[in-house]
Amino acid sequence: MQPLKYLSAYSEQTQAQVTQLIAQNKLGEVLKQRYPAAHEVRTDRALYDYVQDLKTEFLRNADPINKVVFDSKLHVIQHALGLHTYISRVQGNKLKAKHEIRVATVFKDTPIEFLRMITVHELAHVKEKQHDKAFYKLCCYMEPNYHQYEFDLRLYLTQLDVSGERLW
Repeated sequence: MQPLKYLSAYSEQTQAQVTQLIAQNKLGEVLKQRYPAAHEVRTDRALYDYVQDLKTEFLRNADPINKVVFDSKLHVIQHALGLHTYISRVQGNKLKAKHEIRVATVFKDTPIEFLRMITVHELAHVKEKQHDKAFYKLCCYMEPNYHQYEFDLRLYLTQLDVSGERLW
């Protein structure tokens, strides 16, 4: 059995449980029971609206998000589920910032909880640049189940890695 690269930071006990589910060919079943359906956010415009709604609800005073798209060039293999870019430009005597969020296209066909986890993560980068305590506190403020969804997303990525087939 190959090492569980998406779960390497978790305890040996957790990894053993996942390995057992894989051996029994039940990891996909467990995920399908927990998340029965995929979300309906399929276009870049719908994704932009979804992210803007989250931003309006939780980060009203944050800088505006200029662009939100599904990006086929982002690959999970490069450890990028989403990407937040921040570009500063000088316009006259002012410094203008431009924020863009890109989400890997593999997440077009996942449950809404996974998409929410990724977008919350990238939105948190608008306020907090580093992955520190304040960053994860903000993520948990926007999505109280953030850590559970991240773990389940890692299980799904492991399932994709092992079987090669999507669940939704």
